[in-house]
Amino acid sequence: MPYPRNDQIDAGMLPVDIVLHPSWWFHHEGITFDEDCFFHPARRVEVERKMERALFERWGQFGLGRQHAEDRPVVGAVHLAAGWLISEMLGCRVEYLEDSPPRVVAANVDSLEVKPGAAFAGPAYRRFTNLADSLRTRFGHLEGDVNWGGVLNTALDLRGERFLMDLLESPDAAARFTSGIAEVIERFTSEMARATGTTSISVNRNVRHFAKPVFLHSECSHVMISTDLYERLLMPYDVAWSQRRRPFGIHYCGADPHRYAESFARLPHLDFLDVGAGGDVAVLRRHLPRTFLNLRYSPVDIVDQTPEAIRENVRRLVRASDNPWLTGVCVINMDHRVRDEQITAVFEEVRSLREAYVAAGE
Repeated sequence: MPYPRNDQIDAGMLPVDIVLHPSWWFHHEGITFDEDCFFHPARRVEVERKMERALFERWGQFGLGRQHAEDRPVVGAVHLAAGWLISEMLGCRVEYLEDSPPRVVAANVDSLEVKPGAAFAGPAYRRFTNLADSLRTRFGHLEGDVNWGGVLNTALDLRGERFLMDLLESPDAAARFTSGIAEVIERFTSEMARATGTTSISVNRNVRHFAKPVFLHSECSHVMISTDLYERLLMPYDVAWSQRRRPFGIHYCGADPHRYAESFARLPHLDFLDVGAGGDVAVLRRHLPRTFLNLRYSPVDIVDQTPEAIRENVRRLVRASDNPWLTGVCVINMDHRVRDEQITAVFEEVRSLREAYVAAGE
């Protein structure tokens, strides 16, 4: 019996990708992640080319680093997994560190009010547009995108943990607050899509393998709320985006994405789900037979595992997803302790699985 397909998804069989933590880049390649890394035009180009070269030298046989010989106008750090710019545009202070992603300091704002216009008139956005203008002048076009976080992630950056109480005690005010954040995200991602054609490679690099660019909403902080709160106050944004911005996806990096399986199944469309390490893949597949399940291997566990154990675990996860055409594998944010052969084991096992599926006529 043929595997179910999704007409929005065309990525080939079992795409696979990795993201290395800034500590890896700092210790192994000497890259520092100060403000210039993200906003100085020449440095932006230099860093992306250096990252591509390092990936090509280590894992070029698996397709990584193909553009290592080119200078490219990449506006965002598409080789990292870090979202901060929307929060900075809305007033959060951001610390730029040499061996870590930019760190957002919660603003702990007193008011449940967002002024979208102000976000695009402030210094954070002007600094980004200056970068984009400089790159466009030099190259004639722009590439890549910038991690835009998500509605609840940003609300917590702005309001701190108090926002969890706001959801319970002041749901109407909380809804207005999140609506303002969603308006900023909508404008930012629309402008990004017009400029570069993508919005979410910087959220998860595996989406770069798709024929159509995925709109991937980060819901990292949803581990902190109930599914009831999600459905009443936050699901409406996913409903709207799933109808307008297809292929639509949700990035859920927590260990319990299966807790949301029934809720996600009620969305009009969920083309892509980033499945946090520890998630019950079989449960998700039962509820989401036509969703691409992007299986996130734990960047913590991989450090202490043998290549043989890694291959066995990759095989187990892929088999649990039970559809090689709607399954991908990634390992995100591996730090400087991970060894090359451990990463190689992931790519080798995915290649072996592809060969096995093809041999079986699937």
